[in-house]
Amino acid sequence: MKTVNKYKTLANANDSFTKAEFEQALRSYALVLKDFPNSKEAYNGAILSEMAMSGEVSAIALFDYYEILREEDAEQADAIIGEILDSLDGTMNELTQMISVPLQNAISFENGISYDEFKMLVDQEGDFKKIFENIMFSTRVIISEKEDFLDFLEQLEIHGFKEMALNYVEGALSVYKNDPKLTAIFNAITQKGV
Repeated sequence: MKTVNKYKTLANANDSFTKAEFEQALRSYALVLKDFPNSKEAYNGAILSEMAMSGEVSAIALFDYYEILREEDAEQADAIIGEILDSLDGTMNELTQMISVPLQNAISFENGISYDEFKMLVDQEGDFKKIFENIMFSTRVIISEKEDFLDFLEQLEIHGFKEMALNYVEGALSVYKNDPKLTAIFNAITQKGV
């Protein structure tokens, strides 16, 4: 006998994950898996929650990507994220093999590009969102200057990656509680709604 409302519990789990309540999200996904062991969404969510709980920052970006894919085609999203998670083998390095993007020789660090190189790609293509979506899992954008970080957060917010920007801002605010620029970005994101 099924004791869990699958869709309501999954919605609660996804909401908990979005709020960075990863332990609660994991519990909810586990409840769904108990009654619906073949639920790909619950399985993928549980894996992403475990990754986030262990400090794997890419789990949040992968979850955001998953949400975007699910809006277009939930079944295909489950399959794509399932393949990515299966390929991880405990590290995020295998993502490079799953999502291969030609970066026109822009990669100068191991699996990463500087923020200046990233901005050059955006300038060349003229489309922040497209460039960012293409590299978000295969390549790290290495930001070493505070001003670049603030610019990056603003660009994420402007181009529709509000939840991701909010996650970064909240993390930064936990370290730099009274930073006026971070607070301003946080307020801009939350006032517009995520």
